[in-house]
Amino acid sequence: MQLVVGRIGRPHGLRGDVSVEVRTDDPDRRFAPGAVIATDPASAGPLVVESRRWHSGILLVRFQGVGDRDRAEDLRGTMLVIDSADIPPSEDPDEFYDHQLIGLAVVTPGGERVGEVSDVLHHGQDLLVVRRGRDEVYVPFVKALVPVIDLEKGVLVVDGPAGLLNPDEAV
Repeated sequence: MQLVVGRIGRPHGLRGDVSVEVRTDDPDRRFAPGAVIATDPASAGPLVVESRRWHSGILLVRFQGVGDRDRAEDLRGTMLVIDSADIPPSEDPDEFYDHQLIGLAVVTPGGERVGEVSDVLHHGQDLLVVRRGRDEVYVPFVKALVPVIDLEKGVLVVDGPAGLLNPDEAV
């Protein structure tokens, strides 16, 4: 599975630098000089980081072979991706990457399957998007409501109040 770590924005200057919308927790590692980054569309890459610097809170990157503004403009909108297998497991047993959660079966504490995690949203509070047939339910991703995550079995337990997973049951 490919994970997006950045999106190339507009050119900066005349020598091929581009702004990058960062979508990784570790931009210094992902965009280190010499790093090879796959692209979506694949035809735009792979790209090799020549240099990078921060300017007014924006990451500016120069890729090898991109030496002018026109070539930099051609890359605008390109997604920078990595393979999820290249991400080391977290040291914290209560920390998960989104790609580890997406696709897990969602069950009640009694073992009844009620859906599948289809997405993870990060909007102030982390939310799991649980698909139940054609419907989607948003579950706050907190230990009190999601006490068990078993990646090996592909299961996530949601223990919420009546109506959380099925609004028709709300009291």
